[in-house]
Amino acid sequence: MGFIKFDKTQLINLEYSLPKEMLRSNRAGAFSCNTIIGCNTRKYHGLLICHQPLLGNTVHVLLSKLDETIIQRDAEFNIGINRFPNTYNPKGHKYVRDFSADFIPKVTYRVGGVVLTKETLFVTEEEKVMIRYTLVEAQSNTTLRIKPFLAFRNIHSLSKKNIYLDTKYENVPNGIKTRMYDGYSPLFMQFSKSKVEYVHSPDWYNDLEYFHEKDRGYEYLEDLYVPGFFEFPIKKGESVIFCAGTQEIKPTLISRNFNYELKLRTPRNSYQNCLLNSAEQFFYHHDGQTDIIAGYPWYDRVGRYTFMSLPGLSLAKGNDEACRNVLDTMVSQMVGPFFPETGRGESTRFNSADTSLWFVWAIQQCCCQGKDQVKAWKLYGNAIKTILESYKNGNHLLKMDDNGLLYINEDHPAVTWMNAIVNGNPVTPRYGYVVEVNALWYNAIMFALELAKLAQDKSFTAKWKSIADKIPESFEKVFWNEEKGYLADYVAVDQAEWSVRPNQVIAASLPYSPVSASISRHILDTVLKNLLTPKGLRTLSPDDPYYKGRYKGNEMKRDIALHQGTVYPWLLGHFADAYLKIYKESVLDFLQEIYDNFQEDMTDDGIGTISELYEGDPPHQSRGAISFSANVAELLRINDMITKSKK
Repeated sequence: MGFIKFDKTQLINLEYSLPKEMLRSNRAGAFSCNTIIGCNTRKYHGLLICHQPLLGNTVHVLLSKLDETIIQRDAEFNIGINRFPNTYNPKGHKYVRDFSADFIPKVTYRVGGVVLTKETLFVTEEEKVMIRYTLVEAQSNTTLRIKPFLAFRNIHSLSKKNIYLDTKYENVPNGIKTRMYDGYSPLFMQFSKSKVEYVHSPDWYNDLEYFHEKDRGYEYLEDLYVPGFFEFPIKKGESVIFCAGTQEIKPTLISRNFNYELKLRTPRNSYQNCLLNSAEQFFYHHDGQTDIIAGYPWYDRVGRYTFMSLPGLSLAKGNDEACRNVLDTMVSQMVGPFFPETGRGESTRFNSADTSLWFVWAIQQCCCQGKDQVKAWKLYGNAIKTILESYKNGNHLLKMDDNGLLYINEDHPAVTWMNAIVNGNPVTPRYGYVVEVNALWYNAIMFALELAKLAQDKSFTAKWKSIADKIPESFEKVFWNEEKGYLADYVAVDQAEWSVRPNQVIAASLPYSPVSASISRHILDTVLKNLLTPKGLRTLSPDDPYYKGRYKGNEMKRDIALHQGTVYPWLLGHFADAYLKIYKESVLDFLQEIYDNFQEDMTDDGIGTISELYEGDPPHQSRGAISFSANVAELLRINDMITKSKK
């Protein structure tokens, strides 16, 4: 039995199978996302989702889904499944017999004496999806009909029946070319088999229901356009490949390309390989640059998570060079000391106090050897100096005080990772001296001094050593409370925030920590007692009156709960760093247990990957994006810590 595999009894139970989603992405920034039985339940589901150059390079769903019909002796069996209000039509899930995904997703259908498999493959460097149909068993002549459902809309919106639709199409070898609206890339739908008939019968299918959107408080009914259908005979043992993409392909190359792409896949035959496979999917190559997609299906690049993710993602095969390309891409887009946080082009926002400090941490984690450090200073020293100088002298977000600590302007209370805003107000305002920002600040200065010393940059070391020397004492004086036994989350002129939050564990985890080993032990004890769960660290202690143990409801309710108890797996990487630093190899079994706790997630919700967040209350249900870069990366880094420590 494969590592990722579901049987008939699981698949026909829609309560069990519909929440399980499968994501495939490629290095061109395109992706495919749907449930394991092919019924779309989100507006973010689709077989071909990609950037549109003429529409601001935003992400759009072109091909939403396919419905297939098996025809024998004039009897038709529709193996597709769609949800409409109060019903499913057709109900093809009753024919599903097996799902596996050790290499690529493969669904097996049985209709009477017919056994048909469907394998979905996403091409690595092109906006193209391929689906291979194989007739395994058949007792009489068999025909397969394929009906494509098109959306041609932004990933965050829904398609509605309208009069602007272009119903025209062009014949291309073994298929057609069509485009619903001007400004879009054309969609080519072609087959490896030459004897495929296309019947043009344009129609709208109205009110497909996406219950995930309904539960999240969004519009949830969509109208999809079906231009017609493809039909072809298929013999026992024969495989026919459907190919949908934004570029035409020679039909003779379809099978060859499919087999070539199959050989490139990292097998998902173990927990570790699932994480490695998932790690590869976050890299997005475009216009000579490389970005990290923060999460699927609705995130784009987020500067903070780019740098948080890089060290862990670099552990996947072939990602070292890609990680350097990401650093170079981000440096090329700096504005003063700030990196792009969200958005692109004219809509880019540079509203983060800590992203630039995570950049230094990422370099520190990826360039830990002597020669690499000298090279790192040569490549990124100027960027690091720009960051430190601007933070020291002050900018619109923050400024270094005389005690060496950074003070975030009260006018910007949502510039750390806890940045949820409801009705224009931050849910967890954090300003003044913020604990992890100042820990990252000290670590960045100390690492820069380390690099500068190796590179014999004496002017830099002379200027910054005295600043670094006074930070630990200032840090302890501002944040530490002996009686409480933990660090304040932030301290401002008008208040100190003593809610038990996980940000203090970052202060204990960094290679250059501003706190003593004794204080680190107290921090870890507090985190163990109040915040640690099998799925990560809570963002707030359950004993706090503002704690929210559930993350559900409309956008406002979710945002209120986002950092008030919700669990984040990526924080475990810093917990493991701190724990290992204090207690050495004696805690390896404990850290192994933390890592192993996510093995069950490989066959739950986002199949083969890690969700964005989890609820604070047991059973810690996964929520948010179905695949999140920082979570996958930090689990890989924890495993790497364990492996290296054992050696």
